[in-house]
Amino acid sequence: MRPPLRLRRDRPPVEVSQRIQLEDIIARLRLHGRAVDEAFLRSVLEFAVEKHGDQKRRSGELFYHHPLYVAYLLADLGFDEMCVAVGLLHDVLEDTRVDRQELGTRFDEELAELVDGVTKIGRHEYVRRGDAQAETFRKLILASARDVRVIVVKLADRLHNMMTLEHLAEGSRRRIARETLEIYAPLAHRLGMSRVQGDLEDLAFYHLHRDEFRSLVAKIEERRRVGRGALDAIREELTGTLGAAGIEAEIGYRIKRPYSIYRKLKKRGIEIEQLYDYLAFRIITGGQADCYAALGLVHTHPAWRAVPGRFKDYIANPKPNGYRSLHTTVLNTDGRTFEVQIRTKDMDREAEEGIAAHWRYKAGRGGSGDDGTQEIRWLRQLVDWQKDVQDPRSFLSFLKIDLYPDEVYAFTPRGDVMSFPRGATPLDFAYKVHTEVGHHCQGARLNGKLVPLRTPLGNGDMVEILTNPSRHPSRDWLSFVVTSRAKSKIRHWLNTQQNEQAIEIGRRALERELGRFRLQVKGVEKQLETYVKEEGLGRLEELFARVGFGRVAARQVVGRVLTEEQMGSGSRSSFSQVVRKILPTGGPSPIEVRGHDDLMAFLAKCCSPLPGEAIVGYITRGRGVSVHSQDCPNVRNLLYHPEREIEVRWASPKDEVFPVSLEIETEDKPGMLARLTEVIAKNGGNIRQIGAETETGRGVILVVLEVRNRRQLQRLKQRLEAVSGVIGVDRKMSGGRAGNAG
Repeated sequence: MRPPLRLRRDRPPVEVSQRIQLEDIIARLRLHGRAVDEAFLRSVLEFAVEKHGDQKRRSGELFYHHPLYVAYLLADLGFDEMCVAVGLLHDVLEDTRVDRQELGTRFDEELAELVDGVTKIGRHEYVRRGDAQAETFRKLILASARDVRVIVVKLADRLHNMMTLEHLAEGSRRRIARETLEIYAPLAHRLGMSRVQGDLEDLAFYHLHRDEFRSLVAKIEERRRVGRGALDAIREELTGTLGAAGIEAEIGYRIKRPYSIYRKLKKRGIEIEQLYDYLAFRIITGGQADCYAALGLVHTHPAWRAVPGRFKDYIANPKPNGYRSLHTTVLNTDGRTFEVQIRTKDMDREAEEGIAAHWRYKAGRGGSGDDGTQEIRWLRQLVDWQKDVQDPRSFLSFLKIDLYPDEVYAFTPRGDVMSFPRGATPLDFAYKVHTEVGHHCQGARLNGKLVPLRTPLGNGDMVEILTNPSRHPSRDWLSFVVTSRAKSKIRHWLNTQQNEQAIEIGRRALERELGRFRLQVKGVEKQLETYVKEEGLGRLEELFARVGFGRVAARQVVGRVLTEEQMGSGSRSSFSQVVRKILPTGGPSPIEVRGHDDLMAFLAKCCSPLPGEAIVGYITRGRGVSVHSQDCPNVRNLLYHPEREIEVRWASPKDEVFPVSLEIETEDKPGMLARLTEVIAKNGGNIRQIGAETETGRGVILVVLEVRNRRQLQRLKQRLEAVSGVIGVDRKMSGGRAGNAG
């Protein structure tokens, strides 16, 4: 077996504790009853070793040890030898000179297609990191919908990379760990692979918040040590109670994983001593009927009392990822609260391994697998709505929204059950039924009663959608729908309508501007087509749309297109003056708008980006280009308007300072404010504004200060975090409405 979770304060929670050999992989395949062609796997490994040659990882070990461990993880999950072969070859297209054709010729097209699906899209000089990352995930989802082994290989790859993350620089470690928490761990959750999800989360937790990880693990171990006797007593009582009723069951208990506990503590704003449901007993029965019988015995036990509102029946209503179990929380006479999970052996296996538990292949070949599984349906739904999302980063934003569901279950009038994220509305329900039902939704009834479309759905609601052919989507709908499908469908409809309007507006604007020189669009069509090619556009309509949306001024286009003879003597200089009047550049700016020297740019106040940070620009209505940090909360909303995005970059360094807001959480100690202001002053920070408040032994200090760049801010944060009594230092960014931000 691969190394289990190790709760240690001084090392990552999951480590590579052994050197994997091909024989270990073959043994795992056979343990899971998989057919094994040793000659085939050996030839695949030899090919990988040959092509990777003397490449080494940052740890100093030969590169091919990485694909060997990835293949072992896949075999341990129970996947077939084709999936294992993809694990052995998953980096050859990306990191060697092998191309897909060579791979298909050497082995077969199925293997080549799977390896290509896992391979990242290369990042060229003219492609930003965010765009390449987003396009890679879009490609991954599309390939996984055809064959889910693609995404499973990617998860195994990321898991081993996280196990060996210690050898990278701190900045890279934090970036990869954050991406793991935001995308890969939620992907594992949606595929029902809780074991992989837990390992990814705990590893990311360790690398992002090492001190908090160490402190929390120490507290968990102490509570486990002190309460071991009481836990054993509860397990014996459960065993005796079920045995007396003739129910055969396996009973165990577990402490929830560190990141799961950390997330719950943060959400509730409490300490671990105040958390009572960190402990779970698990009852594994022989059949579904025994699950409900065991639940009744737990609830009617004379020494225990069920906690109201803490019972969930995930057998009758499985989670979207297929998870099935009964959950209840009880309180014993000692005042100890604990959770009880009741499920069958099959349910337990599926809960741990997810799609890997029931993924089956015919001997020797792959296929589409069980198309009826929740996981495959979810992937296919992603493929369905992504067709309406052209911008790759908008797709990635929608994907992140879809990866964090807190489920609500609602019913159609026919009794079909549908699951939604918490906060979903009847309009989300309508779009899940069908796109046209959503587009023409006029009203809704919840449990027979007419309600506004923005009403949140509740568990068990029966939803009836009322439609009207003359009703169409409104931009206001985007403010209250929560599902990625609804948002993408509404945005696609609005963009289509807006694009048609923008084309007409842009055409008229160019006609008016050309009219000043007694010309028409048709008369300068060839010159306009040349301009279109130079700008990398496909056709004239795209140019009209850009003018209509305000991305480029009609006068700017005419100034580029017409000759001096057509415009008349001195027209170019007068044109430039007009542009400067419309879009004044003011004094020197720290921002350059690439390809548009006349566009004014300003730093958005919601995030106050600093030199050195990744930034993104959005065209505002009449105020120039608003520049945001890529980490700004408002960027997610602005991604719904890809037509407004424009490329920006930092200009040459100048002796300027920039405002930034910090929130410093501290212990409530005398003199803390004075010590912090002294550290800020010694490290070159100039305080503009400062305030403090305290409650329940904690203090929160809000400070607005001036710094020169991101490096100075990082150094300052490190100095502040080193002050005795400081719990944490966070940069504050406003999450207001996107319209106000840009």
